[in-house]
Amino acid sequence: MSFASTNQKPTVAVIGGGLAGISAGSALADAGYHVELFERRPYLGGRASSYELPGTGEVVDNCQHVLLGCCTNLIDFYRRLGVENQIRWYDEITFLLPDGRASTLKPSWLPAPVHTGLSFLASPVLDLKDKLAISRALLALMPALPADNGEDFQSWLLRHGQTRQSIDRFWAPVLISALNDELDHVSVRHAALVFRDSFLKSAEAGRIGLPAVPLSQLYGEADAYIQARGGRVHLRASVDSIQADDDGVGVCVSGDEVRADFAVLATPFNGVAKLLPGTPEMQSLREQACHFGSSPITGIHLWFDREITPLEHAVLLERTIQWMFQKSKILNTRRESGETGSYLELVVSSSKTLVDKSRNEIIDLAMRELAEFFPAAREAKLTKATVIKEVHATFSPTPGSDAYRPSHTSPWPRLFLAGDWTATGWPSTMEGAVRSGYGAAEALAAANGGSPKFLVADLPAKGFMRLFG
Repeated sequence: MSFASTNQKPTVAVIGGGLAGISAGSALADAGYHVELFERRPYLGGRASSYELPGTGEVVDNCQHVLLGCCTNLIDFYRRLGVENQIRWYDEITFLLPDGRASTLKPSWLPAPVHTGLSFLASPVLDLKDKLAISRALLALMPALPADNGEDFQSWLLRHGQTRQSIDRFWAPVLISALNDELDHVSVRHAALVFRDSFLKSAEAGRIGLPAVPLSQLYGEADAYIQARGGRVHLRASVDSIQADDDGVGVCVSGDEVRADFAVLATPFNGVAKLLPGTPEMQSLREQACHFGSSPITGIHLWFDREITPLEHAVLLERTIQWMFQKSKILNTRRESGETGSYLELVVSSSKTLVDKSRNEIIDLAMRELAEFFPAAREAKLTKATVIKEVHATFSPTPGSDAYRPSHTSPWPRLFLAGDWTATGWPSTMEGAVRSGYGAAEALAAANGGSPKFLVADLPAKGFMRLFG
């Protein structure tokens, strides 16, 4: 089967229907390429997807995905697909202790980087010593992103005089959620990126966005988008191998060879060795992919017969469960239904301690801890529950790992690379995945003599942060 130069348009085979693949495919379709996208699952979105829970009629996301106002390329991709109105935005974030103390971080009239300073200073979950230590460390992060010199962020925090409580109640909750690994496993550069780009640059950069529809519905729009521009999306289409020559690329799909002019490999790092041949020219790329490790995320979905908190979301401190999302108040269909019950999703990032636990053990643990934060849960009836473990949810942004992240080109001139593990400058996030897709599309177009630009600039710094860019 050949798709090469279909209707005089150069044909691109996109391998992988996660965010990297669908953003690359959508951008290339806009640029006049004929896109043939292959995804082995029956839906788009990859690790950002949803499915119907058997026997319940409930549609659940594999994990709650969060974006921030600084995710400029992801937001651009939503606009491209026409789904930007399906994101619910929040300007505040609440931190809760099991004893009931709560702190709400929110912007004020003060300029960046101190726009959240008033609520930070008023926080009852941190004492004065904690706040002074955090302020000193944030000042050290303000001027520029530090280089990845092999130091982990836990060591950096201790070197900068952080208290145990400031780490447990401020640094760790934010960074473990954002980077999906423990502080002693993440590079200083990636940790600093999270705080500079979201907390310090501007109030707009720190806004929290939550999808108001199931993830597969949100990203499934890419199918119609690519088709409307003459391309095709092939679901349940497993790619077995890739070969390239001077005239094009051969993609083996479920035993049949498909020919295209170019290809974008948009799989996670752990799918590279399976698809690429062990030839000398590909050995370096295969070895680069082997340097990465993964970290798990666990989502715990609970349905109650009544509301147990008015909060729509909250960070839960000093327990295994780390974040609560009240889907009854976030999802459009739930908000409009008038249901009397409550559907919550609890998230545990870097959930290594839960990987070997059973479903019932995890639910029991979650219920015990949830009742500490929301006592009303003790009286509520749990009507349904499920646990979703994404064992290889993200790559670990360990110190030195950026050195192994490949560019969007490959040893084969007609093959390009996308995926959040490529050299995007960002950690393993939805924003990083879309940046990789746009970057691969730009590299492919440039190699074919074009010059379209898809990557979107970062948000400009505001207030005093403009002094540092």
